[in-house]
Amino acid sequence: MQIMRFQLPYHKLNHIFISHLHGDHYLGLTGLLFTMHLQQRTNDLHLYSQRGLDEILLLQLKYSSSVLHFKIIFHLIEPDQRKLIFEDASVTVETIPLIHKISCTGFLFREKAKPRRIDKGRLQEGMLLQHIALLKTGVDIMSPSGNVLYRNTDFTLPPKHSYSYAYCSDTAYSEKIIDQIRGIDLLYHEATFLEGEKDNALETKHSTATQAAAIAKAAEVNTLMIGHFSARYRELETALSEAQSIFPNTVLAIEGKILELDV
Repeated sequence: MQIMRFQLPYHKLNHIFISHLHGDHYLGLTGLLFTMHLQQRTNDLHLYSQRGLDEILLLQLKYSSSVLHFKIIFHLIEPDQRKLIFEDASVTVETIPLIHKISCTGFLFREKAKPRRIDKGRLQEGMLLQHIALLKTGVDIMSPSGNVLYRNTDFTLPPKHSYSYAYCSDTAYSEKIIDQIRGIDLLYHEATFLEGEKDNALETKHSTATQAAAIAKAAEVNTLMIGHFSARYRELETALSEAQSIFPNTVLAIEGKILELDV
């Protein structure tokens, strides 16, 4: 429903990562699958999850006598291992072992290095397309005799920034994740409780806003986004202030809000 609300192209969605099998993290998946089915999707869909998601979905398909138009490919996650689980030409995805009441995994998304950008204002008449393509890779164009025809730095600009994002929900405070997420652009870290209810956080294996900020500070991330707030809190500014007192560059995870990273 949220994908449709924000008019996102869900038919371009080919990989879905599920952190754990508490209902608020996967119950919407069946509706999405059936929507894709009714819209005549045929491309394979890859699902990454702990053991059991395949049984849950197949049971629902069985008792609704449904056969999807597309293939679902399940990828089993080992929750206690830091592991590369996806890679293509643009991005890598690693698992982040978390601490929760049931097996739970965070995900670290990293864009790969981007090509240099052509400075169109400096292109010269007669340059071949293959020369321009090679310049984007960072090399100089040489003549058959070994002379430099086009020096890369004369015709290109530095590549755009490659972003990194870590999703850590749900989890108790854990310093074990710090080295893995060090220096990333955006950290989403759950902040279910305020610091005054630290004991509840410990018992339920969740985190406080203060603890989330402490992780962000220790890992020297650029921006911290806190979310997964307990329903008992109607006013979220207190959680934000609590986190900002330790890590100033903290924002709230509000659905529909657009965050522009200053990197």
